[in-house]
Amino acid sequence: MNDKKKIATETVRVLMPSAGSVYGFGWETMKKYFLDLFLVTIIIGAILVPLGMISSLDGEETAGGVLLRIFSFAYWILLLSPIDFGAAFLFLNAIRDRSIEVKDMFLAFEDYLNVVLAGLLKVTIIGIGVVLLLVPGIIFACRLAFVRYLVMDRKMEPVAAVKESWKLTQGHAWDIFLMGLLAVPIAIAGLICFGVGIIPAVMWIRSAFASMYYAVTGKREEAPASAAPAKA
Repeated sequence: MNDKKKIATETVRVLMPSAGSVYGFGWETMKKYFLDLFLVTIIIGAILVPLGMISSLDGEETAGGVLLRIFSFAYWILLLSPIDFGAAFLFLNAIRDRSIEVKDMFLAFEDYLNVVLAGLLKVTIIGIGVVLLLVPGIIFACRLAFVRYLVMDRKMEPVAAVKESWKLTQGHAWDIFLMGLLAVPIAIAGLICFGVGIIPAVMWIRSAFASMYYAVTGKREEAPASAAPAKA
């Protein structure tokens, strides 16, 4: 009887939208889907390599330097951003304890224009906040943290996703900010572990942010119709 009560309690357990809770939940999810999420993170890292090489060449205020910046921004918006959106959705499915396939991280290309515009709108808003003052930029980044999930999960258009993210993160911005702060020592610890530790560190951070979206929206996987109790 006690075992049955324990199972029922675990089934209805609600994830609290706090920094500590989502990092804990993200850690458990990362362990369960480690190989899948590891491969996803490796792919993202491989795509980031050319961006890092371009950035290392950009050091002068010359025509070539300006062209490199433009190419770097285009590379990030047109290629990296859609893959990042797709990876975020895959991490969210892992958080929801749904079966995941690594190839699903490329699903964003099926709605390519919408995803690119959403990424562009988000980075523009945050960039304006950073240019005006650093603090507004941080606030905007926290309040728009759910944009990529909303675009992929609810198929929202860019403006609608921005508005909905702003609405959903009301009252949770401080926790999201704390999550960002916690991500720094986690990433540093990963780098200290011979550099390769950055991979599980990134996996943990991504799992935590997906957990926050999951906790705030209160979404749960719907039971299949076949699971409905039969009529007497």
